[in-house]
Amino acid sequence: MGKEVRYKSRPMNVEESIGSGLEARVLAAVPAGSLVGGEVDERGEGEPIVVEDPATGAALRELPNAGEEVALAALEAACAVQREWAATPAARRRDLLRAAHEAMLGEAEELALLITLEMGKPLAEARGEVAYAAEYLRWYSEEATRIRGAYADHASGGGRVLTRRHAIGPCLLITPWNFPLAMATRKIGPALAAGCTAILKPAEQTPLSMLRMVEIFAAVGLPAGVLNVLTTGRPAAVTEALLGDGRIRKLSFTGSTAVGRKLLARCADGVVRCSMELGGYAPLLVFGDAGLETAVEGALLAKIRNGGESCVAANRIHVQAGIAAEFTAALAQRMAALRVDRGTEEGVELGPLIDAEASRRVGALIEEAVAGGARTLTGGAAIDGPGHFFAPTLLADLPVGARMLREEIFAPVAPVTTFVNEDEAIATANDTEYGLVAYLFTRDLERALRVSDRLDTGMVGLNQGVVANPMAPFGGIKQSGLGREGGSEGIEDYLTLKYIALAGAPGVPEMPLGAPAAPARAL
Repeated sequence: MGKEVRYKSRPMNVEESIGSGLEARVLAAVPAGSLVGGEVDERGEGEPIVVEDPATGAALRELPNAGEEVALAALEAACAVQREWAATPAARRRDLLRAAHEAMLGEAEELALLITLEMGKPLAEARGEVAYAAEYLRWYSEEATRIRGAYADHASGGGRVLTRRHAIGPCLLITPWNFPLAMATRKIGPALAAGCTAILKPAEQTPLSMLRMVEIFAAVGLPAGVLNVLTTGRPAAVTEALLGDGRIRKLSFTGSTAVGRKLLARCADGVVRCSMELGGYAPLLVFGDAGLETAVEGALLAKIRNGGESCVAANRIHVQAGIAAEFTAALAQRMAALRVDRGTEEGVELGPLIDAEASRRVGALIEEAVAGGARTLTGGAAIDGPGHFFAPTLLADLPVGARMLREEIFAPVAPVTTFVNEDEAIATANDTEYGLVAYLFTRDLERALRVSDRLDTGMVGLNQGVVANPMAPFGGIKQSGLGREGGSEGIEDYLTLKYIALAGAPGVPEMPLGAPAAPARAL
């Protein structure tokens, strides 16, 4: 199979990426620093953060590098309005979230362009992310009015049991660069619906879309201090200051397992509730009875969506031996035909990787695999020119023990291996410390349900390459994290349960514990 890839259509001029038109206007509208208590805070320490376009290397914006002082000011602002926000009627919280949802959709083109500029994904995918992100606000606007407690008689008949749910308190929400808007609203939606205030810490590579989104919240009437944003390139110091203060009651983190472990250990000191969405390493299983076209298109979507830079990307593809050659050839042909270019160009299917280090790392994984005997069916290397573009790559015949079969790839690179039977497929899929998602392609319903039950993951994509859905609980097991985001389950981590013991109602006799029951009367 040839390595024919439609590479970038033309060299990019750095100035033209930000020099005029809509791009310049959208960038100019982004706040010039952290958002603290409803105001722009331009205090910083040391060198500023430079947000770059990964497709050109052009500097998009410089932002102040906030330190501990700004972080604690944001915490003070969040704490100052926590009680008032928690006491805000649920219907009011619902209406504000719904208004933010509508406002985001009204600015969808501008928000999508910001995502493409700072992260690199094609505009079509960025538009999809905006719609997906806004849907979390709509979903949790409805969940805000569904927070329920319980009321029941004590079993002894001498009292009442009342349970209520309350906002847990100020939250620290840490988001990654790969879905800069959707990973934010997936946390903001339930936090605000529950009555929690929050401090948002976006990745330093992609703070622009979040800054603009929080301004949208302010424009629809969200009280100052309820949402605060820190622009910082010093995440460890800022997080330490916030967690060390003692007033943060909830941490929600999406990122690497290595960082997640450190945050969990730090949160133990203050007994801070944590939810963690960590590493993926997803297997994709294709059985011999799968429809070839459905399986190829599903695998392409699971692998290439977001450029492969996703914790739910198919990290390794396992195909039943009888159809492996046909499947691999078809997938290689589809990957080779993808159009690779700057995401702002219409019709682009694959943008750049986030930075030079990402390109270097995946290049090293491929070199090691090929040196061990793997075959490159298409792609295989970075694309020369400005930006951090990497050719869509498909590898076969990987050697046992290849790092690519043990580590997250986070790039448009697909290793394909084979299996003989169902037991082997499941054993291979489960042979990892991670357990976020798995994908399964088969037309046998009993096999689909049987294998789904045996896969050690928090989610399963059955005959489809996308699992994310605001109305469904998103999360994993093992080293892939704790808790769930999305669905009715997603708000639970932002609520604390209170039990109130009510004395018995007047006129109702209390039976002392251990008292003998009245003798049964004969019929």
